[in-house]
Amino acid sequence: MLMRTDPFRELDRLTQQLMGPGTWSKPSAMPMDAYREGDEYVVAFDVPGVTADAIDIDVERNMLTVKAERRPVAKADDVQMELSERPLGVFSRQIVLADTLDTEHIRADYDAGVLTLRIPIAERAKPRKISIGVGSGHKEISC
Repeated sequence: MLMRTDPFRELDRLTQQLMGPGTWSKPSAMPMDAYREGDEYVVAFDVPGVTADAIDIDVERNMLTVKAERRPVAKADDVQMELSERPLGVFSRQIVLADTLDTEHIRADYDAGVLTLRIPIAERAKPRKISIGVGSGHKEISC
């Protein structure tokens, strides 16, 4: 369904932390889990502190793109920031989906900072029984 390993992921994460927040042209990566549950694939993205209207999900052919933006919280004029460790900016993840998935019927839910996508397996990709017809005669094709 998707690329399972990325040897440079931790290096990218560390670099992103040192270089600052992601932008729309160079977004930061967001952590995710992907697994199969019955007749569908489930992909869960961690996007804590992001409102549902700041999440954008696109599918083009078999490329799934999820972008989210964590915006700064409005502060009063007399507030002085002492510590800021929660990253702000744009986060994105792209996944190449297999042709066996039904991208027309993807469902998305957002709860407690986790975006969950459920992607059903296409009917044509599900295992099925082929019945064998029993005929009384043979047909012969002659040229």
